[in-house]
Amino acid sequence: MEESLMYRSAMQVFVKGSDKALAFYQNVFDAKVLCSYPDSDGTLMHSELDVYGQIMMISELIEENAVTGNTMMFCLHFGEGKEAIVQRIYDLLKDEAKIISPLGPCGYSPLEADLIDKFGVRWCVFV
Repeated sequence: MEESLMYRSAMQVFVKGSDKALAFYQNVFDAKVLCSYPDSDGTLMHSELDVYGQIMMISELIEENAVTGNTMMFCLHFGEGKEAIVQRIYDLLKDEAKIISPLGPCGYSPLEADLIDKFGVRWCVFV
């Protein structure tokens, strides 16, 4: 058997207010903080959460003219029978979010939502 070529893949997000984002996403996903490296101003140089077995990295956005989060989408597919998890995530992410499609059925799922959260990150969660 060949040794794996890649150690891991992860979702990396750069936001303003990374310290607040870490706490927010930890609550949204009931996630465990794996590591956190703060800068002197309290924001995060780097942090990692375990989001249902996947790694989400959060760091402070330091580039002033960068477009945050919404140029890509993080998709979390849970599968049927996990509607309560999708509902909980949606209920927490929608706080101050721009809703693109509210939680409900769509062409590929009986329960799906698409939104840009208060940190500018676009999410699709579905069963």
